[in-house]
Amino acid sequence: MPALTEIRLEEYLKLSQAEKRDYLKRDGRIFHVLFAQQFGRDDLESLGRLATRIRFMAKSREGMSFLRETLSDKRAMLYFSQPSTRTFLSFCAACQILGMTTGEVRDTSTSSEFKGESREDSVRTFSSYFDLIVMRSEIGGLAERMAWVLSNTERPVPIINAGSGKDQHPTQALLDIYTLQRSFENTGGIDGKTIMFVGDLARGRTVRSLSLLLLNYRDVKQYFIAPPGYQIGSDILEALERAGARYELSSDFHSLIPEADAIYMTRVQDEWDKSEGRASGQFDRGRYSFGVEDLKRLKQKAVLMHPFPRRTEIDPAVDHDPRAVYWRQMRNGMWIRAALIATIFGRGKMIDEHAASNI
Repeated sequence: MPALTEIRLEEYLKLSQAEKRDYLKRDGRIFHVLFAQQFGRDDLESLGRLATRIRFMAKSREGMSFLRETLSDKRAMLYFSQPSTRTFLSFCAACQILGMTTGEVRDTSTSSEFKGESREDSVRTFSSYFDLIVMRSEIGGLAERMAWVLSNTERPVPIINAGSGKDQHPTQALLDIYTLQRSFENTGGIDGKTIMFVGDLARGRTVRSLSLLLLNYRDVKQYFIAPPGYQIGSDILEALERAGARYELSSDFHSLIPEADAIYMTRVQDEWDKSEGRASGQFDRGRYSFGVEDLKRLKQKAVLMHPFPRRTEIDPAVDHDPRAVYWRQMRNGMWIRAALIATIFGRGKMIDEHAASNI
């Protein structure tokens, strides 16, 4: 199996995502987590099963005590140079469930970066003290470059990409898939479902990552609904076409609601407006929002999702409907991230065996 120690960074970066996949493993299992395409269907089903097992074990004191010993010998650095609430707290909670000690940097003005230290040197420094680095950055590709750097040091440390520029957010996609797995477990699973993405799709990295993960499932149709200038990127559409996946582009949301098995709402990512020289005033939020009256058009077995933070794209009055699963979706992030971290350190089998012996 190829390793990042066997290839120069420049050569590695030229590879396709499919070609990079095996380079991100160590001892035959997931090591670095950088992009959605590195996960196959077997990975997704295995992680989902482990997340559910952890979720049930955490309901009891005995189960929680066992989980807290699972990775009590490991330390995690949460390096979030881009603002985050949910993703940061989700990873923090996941580490606590597994007994990991955590450190954090959330404001680079209080770190040596304020003195001019490069991001690369900061991450290399963290690897001296911690066994896992979870990093979120506005700089696209930084996590991938640092994964190569750390793999080629005397102390290789895994990196989890917790959001990279506008390109990918792989662990958000994992929790989204896990939410779909749970939502459709009594209706045939994800195969054959219609998934609808709505909003600012051009800059929504959660949408990009989930769309690619859905290629692991059979006969899924994806709708991308956005105003002109905010539609999904051509690279995602090209990936769908290469895979022979069904998709449709539209700017007409409300008339298509009855078609959806899952609707994934997103906010306007206007934090990127200044750097892109655009004004989000051209985004008609009313046409891309979901209100109480839209529940009448939504299938009874469909689900409504959102990666949060939410603005006006979903009326809070919708929250009471059982099809609104975005609060479960958020909590699912803690379980699937705990399952991912346990898998990276090879502790998933230990959790499975303990759970099986206590049934």
